[in-house]
Amino acid sequence: MTHTVPNLTLFAEFAGVIDCALDALVAGGALPAGLARGGVTTEPPRDPAHGDLSTNAAMVLAKPAGTNPRALAALLIDELRKDARVISAEIAGPGFINLRLTPETWLGELRLIAQAGDDYGRSALGQGSTVNVEYVSANPTGPMHMGHCRGAVVGDALATLLGFAGHTVIREYYINDAGGQVDVLARSVHIRYREALGEAVGDIPEGLYPGDYLVPIGQELAAEYGDRYAAAPEGEWLALFRTRAVAAMMVMIRADLALLGIHHDVFSSEAVLQASGKPAAAEAWLRAHDLVYDGVLEAPKGKVLDDWEAVELPLFRSTRFGDDQDRPIRKSDGGWTYFGADLAYHFQKSETADALVDIWGADHAGTVKRIRAAVAALTGAQGTPKPFEVKLVQMVQLLRDGQPVKMSKRAGTFVTLADVVSEVGRDVVRFTMLSRKPDAQMDFDFAKVVEASKDNPVFYVQYAHARVCSTLRKAAAEGLFPGEAPDLALLGDEELALIRLVAQFPRIIESAAHAREPHRVAFFLNDIAAGFHAYWNVGNDRPDKRYIVAGDPALTAARLFLATQIGQVIRNGLAILGVTAAEEL
Repeated sequence: MTHTVPNLTLFAEFAGVIDCALDALVAGGALPAGLARGGVTTEPPRDPAHGDLSTNAAMVLAKPAGTNPRALAALLIDELRKDARVISAEIAGPGFINLRLTPETWLGELRLIAQAGDDYGRSALGQGSTVNVEYVSANPTGPMHMGHCRGAVVGDALATLLGFAGHTVIREYYINDAGGQVDVLARSVHIRYREALGEAVGDIPEGLYPGDYLVPIGQELAAEYGDRYAAAPEGEWLALFRTRAVAAMMVMIRADLALLGIHHDVFSSEAVLQASGKPAAAEAWLRAHDLVYDGVLEAPKGKVLDDWEAVELPLFRSTRFGDDQDRPIRKSDGGWTYFGADLAYHFQKSETADALVDIWGADHAGTVKRIRAAVAALTGAQGTPKPFEVKLVQMVQLLRDGQPVKMSKRAGTFVTLADVVSEVGRDVVRFTMLSRKPDAQMDFDFAKVVEASKDNPVFYVQYAHARVCSTLRKAAAEGLFPGEAPDLALLGDEELALIRLVAQFPRIIESAAHAREPHRVAFFLNDIAAGFHAYWNVGNDRPDKRYIVAGDPALTAARLFLATQIGQVIRNGLAILGVTAAEEL
């Protein structure tokens, strides 16, 4: 689908106005040419009473210009006051500039929301840039569980956000199918295979996967191969059972992710990566650039282990890039370390993307430095390294009546994502996972996440949209419509405050995309819902403040137009989060 980026929104437009004012100061000799303006911002002041827009331009540029911030602000204000949309421009504190704009300026932004529709807030920020977002990447040893859920939602929402901000996005899943855990999976399936042949296998041995989800795979293998491998040595069936089990697990994982509306563009196999020689190619490249050498690791700190011995291994010069120590990429038996394989995988990803983002569980925090070092080495040999970020996601604790939820019978050791989505719904799961910063601990209480309360962010935001839809349905039933060109000048200060709020959406999109933080969109939607509900509640006591004003079709049309655009912005934000905009609750 082709999307168009709408005309410049208000904050972007005034960023341009400020830039032109600075150009005028340069042309007049009041400001030196060539000053870096990257740190200049245009945003709402923290206190709305101070104005509509605030800029730090004078604060950022005064020192390199060799002048005083307030003196520079005074010169800049003289230029900004020439714009007819500026009612007032004032210096605040040490040199911030606060602008107050005409009401018509804000009404124009409301019309722009209507004009842009689903594309309002869409940005060209990332135009020309391809970002690879790798998320979930759960070991293919069973169904998705709630330990995977938060990272899955954060990664998926981030990918959508980056696409909305103009980036080309590659959604990738890395299948860890070359480690010992898939051999354990194959052995677990072999037990279910023997069970399907009629053997009494008893309790699943410790260390193997006990879940009933392996039963169908065992049955399929029994139907296909009979008892050929029932008593055969492991070497005869391990590779076959491993391949079939991983394939079956990935079918299951894809289906589980689909329940959350998550679909990846690329599934990369670690086994294929190694078989294709990617790790060896990465090692050769690093050796050619003097970034891998043969050396001996330092002995473990503290008490020396009796069985420890110095072994020469190929070591990556990770310390050159900020890591604590150089890291081995091969084991003593010649096989690849986890780091060696991951290094090659990131080398592979960097070949098709300009920037990389990994979504990891917080338990992987200890490996961030070494992978960051690897990406810097592999992508920075000819210049600036490609941007690479790791977003760490904390675990989610499931609660029912304040008590931890017991394991799933089907999975054997954990609560499946499918069970949770079945109980509370996709929208509840997705929005809840984005209702806190990903690096903060989260409790998922089954009762609270479906509670019809302002304390439940899922309900609070969806209820705001549902109220908009309800208002428009009621108005239509009474023959009242916003029309294409209502008299928006009839809107007062309270309505203008709502417009100022929703008009921040494009700025929120760009800041959230830049920071790789989709939860900022969820937080902002909560702010819009709060403003909308507060205005609605005023109307409960004052009929003249309602969206539908009896006997005043012109004012009603203007307010219905406002409500429609508030609903549009909520809808756009929820779409980024992958959450349905409910029309009734």
